[in-house]
Amino acid sequence: MKLYIAGPDVFRPDASAWAEGVRAQCRDAGHEALIPLDGAETGAEGIYRNNLRLIEAADAVLANLNPFRGTEPDSGTCVEIGYALALGKPVIGYAENLLPLRERTNASGPGADGRYRDVDGRVVEDFGLPLNLMLSVPVRLEQGGIEAALRSLASPDRS
Repeated sequence: MKLYIAGPDVFRPDASAWAEGVRAQCRDAGHEALIPLDGAETGAEGIYRNNLRLIEAADAVLANLNPFRGTEPDSGTCVEIGYALALGKPVIGYAENLLPLRERTNASGPGADGRYRDVDGRVVEDFGLPLNLMLSVPVRLEQGGIEAALRSLASPDRS
């Protein structure tokens, strides 16, 4: 299978070395990695269009959903997931911590209205899911790194 590798790892200081490691892991599992770093584009629109082409060429998407620059996954990764889902492609998300959102955000409550709130007073979803329901429901989530996502790809769907 061709696997699009989504996530903020392209911003790592060692992004090229990371990409080569992921390519090797995918190859060892019998797959081909398509990585956002693939391509010569350097401008924003070119990178965007290249990434969409790579997702279109992929059979599935593996997405790093670890918190990035805050408590939520990378927003660009979320767009890539949405695009893949709209195309009917399977998406496997992975993160080191899949505790329920209420626990991960240290939400307080329940309040008089029975709801939990974050430090800014905003309601925190309390469905027992590790991420917003718009990611947790359609994406197959695995705890761990890309290795866990590759193992999940090889196992029967549990949903």
